[in-house]
Amino acid sequence: MNMGVREYARHRRVTHTAVEKAIKSGRIQKEADGSIDPVKADAAWGRNTSQAQQRKQEPVSVKPPPPPVRHPVTRPADLEAGSSGAAVPNYHVSRAVRETYNAKLTRLDYEERMGKLLKGEDVAAEAYASARRARDRLLGIPSRVAAVLASETDSKAIERLLEQELRIALEELSR
Repeated sequence: MNMGVREYARHRRVTHTAVEKAIKSGRIQKEADGSIDPVKADAAWGRNTSQAQQRKQEPVSVKPPPPPVRHPVTRPADLEAGSSGAAVPNYHVSRAVRETYNAKLTRLDYEERMGKLLKGEDVAAEAYASARRARDRLLGIPSRVAAVLASETDSKAIERLLEQELRIALEELSR
């Protein structure tokens, strides 16, 4: 089955211009009807073409289609962590994030009402007041026991008095 110039060029994996140049230079011959016999032309091409002047034929590779583009999905955990991705979350992701936050707030409110949680400001105020009472109570010991300690000469008695005052001060703080 004979071929046209372009069809033979595809068969040889060259341009149609290269086939036309080969015909003009006499390296291959056309048949009487103007078509090209691929068997005769291939043999003549190999015989009449200098390998030194040939370009290396690149292997024809069939490229697979590119993989489908997948848009990044923003998950609720990503949004919670404050990641600033370029992807805009869809309605369902936004709704899931909102419901997650609402559930967490509801749980915190419940635990606070049950007495399991305290407000940070209340804890800080109570800690400050407690530390202030401890400081005032401990700093008041010397003025209360100074006269008694000055009259004592026994070191064991002085130690007992100081221990007793410190114990009283610390017990008052523990209430």
